[in-house]
Amino acid sequence: MQESVRIALDAMGGDNAPGEIVKGAVDAVKEKDSIHVILVGREEAIRSELSKYSYPEERVEIVNASEVITTEEAPVMAIRKKKDSSIVVGQGLVRKGEADAFVSAGSTGAILVGGQLVVGRLRGVERSPLATLIPTEKGVALLVDSGANVDARSSHLVQFARMGSIYMEHIIGIKQPRVAIVNVGVEEEKGNALVKETYPLLKACGDIHFTGSIEAREIPHGGADVIVAEGFTGNVILKLYEGTASALVSQVKKGLMSSFRSKLGALLIKPALKKTLKSFDATEYGGAPMLGLKGLVVKTHGNASAKEVKNTLFQCLTFKKQRIGDRMKELFSDENNQKG
Repeated sequence: MQESVRIALDAMGGDNAPGEIVKGAVDAVKEKDSIHVILVGREEAIRSELSKYSYPEERVEIVNASEVITTEEAPVMAIRKKKDSSIVVGQGLVRKGEADAFVSAGSTGAILVGGQLVVGRLRGVERSPLATLIPTEKGVALLVDSGANVDARSSHLVQFARMGSIYMEHIIGIKQPRVAIVNVGVEEEKGNALVKETYPLLKACGDIHFTGSIEAREIPHGGADVIVAEGFTGNVILKLYEGTASALVSQVKKGLMSSFRSKLGALLIKPALKKTLKSFDATEYGGAPMLGLKGLVVKTHGNASAKEVKNTLFQCLTFKKQRIGDRMKELFSDENNQKG
């Protein structure tokens, strides 16, 4: 029997809501009959968008939520006050077991707070990190934490490494993924207080393949499969990565269109260039899941297009097929039993 997944999708979150969000949902259910989408948000607006498409109506439903949390609002206050917001209602469906996952392009802060307060962390998980796939010369690497916890302790980073290793092995298919901690040099004695404290703990961790420190310049070259950092450093790396990639693509396109000769050359290299640029397209990889929660919560880019929304929904299906939630539970269940 084919594995199926029920996904609560925040129809009101992000710069392009509800149009691109609803279109992404429609594209997903038309392409894969194992996906069932629950669109959460203002029902009238959602129905208006759905009326533009033909789709398998039995696999798309609407759950009304009258409120929307904006990026300008304080996340904790918004989650507590706006109980009928699309984020709180959608995450509530996951908590009650009525959805397997929640996806949103809305307020990152509110999604993170809701993940902790509404869905809840697994027993034994100290902090839930955001895990973002980033392109490298050798494929992809997982940056964890990419922004959820700007301050972290060494024990948090060890958990991030262990959860990230499970993700890369079972979602990406890399056996014994190489785990490295972001540092200002590769020597063991280098780094700030947090890195120096964490390094020996990672080195002694028997269930990961720790390869030591990694400098930021080695990340794009595929120097490790799991990149460990606290959320402040991780988010700076991610934003610089995205900005640099965007600037390079823009400059390449500009250069190719600069003269008649370069335009002729562009025609010859277009197929190869298109394939290469696709590998550096963030929309291909879906969103960033929060690891270590009792249910799956995925944050996708605020300016997500229908394509990115669709790929994020596909990502949720892969999570369920690979039993990532169960594997996380097993990891921390074993740890809790050892402590007990």
